[in-house]
Amino acid sequence: MKKMFLMGIALIAAGSLKAQDIKSSAVPKTVKSELMSKFPKATKVSWEKEKGNYEANWGGKSGEDNSAMFTPAGVFIEIVNAIPISSLPASIAPYVAKNYKGTKIKEAGKVTDAAGKTMYEAEIKGGDLIFDEKGNFIKKD
Repeated sequence: MKKMFLMGIALIAAGSLKAQDIKSSAVPKTVKSELMSKFPKATKVSWEKEKGNYEANWGGKSGEDNSAMFTPAGVFIEIVNAIPISSLPASIAPYVAKNYKGTKIKEAGKVTDAAGKTMYEAEIKGGDLIFDEKGNFIKKD
């Protein structure tokens, strides 16, 4: 019984770390204001809550060509711009092929953080792989 209880708590905790779609009305005004200030052309924005932060998604056919992340206080964290997989640095595809055999890159993004640092994101089944601006692996997210 104790094991089942602990498994239940672990599942709830894991679920709270995943992105969850939320209504615009649930997003703090300061976050929405910062989004419009920083990205005034953002329209048809959908929102997610991820790891306690707010993610705005807009643009493109899927509505997720751009994803900007903000803290609950409205502090900008990063933006991810969708890019063609072929636009990733050349070292990323071989890294994925070697370290994640049989896995394909589903989507790619260019990440720019608040300090202007560029990284790349390669989405695979089971998570996102983060690489530096030269294509060197940093972490799995």
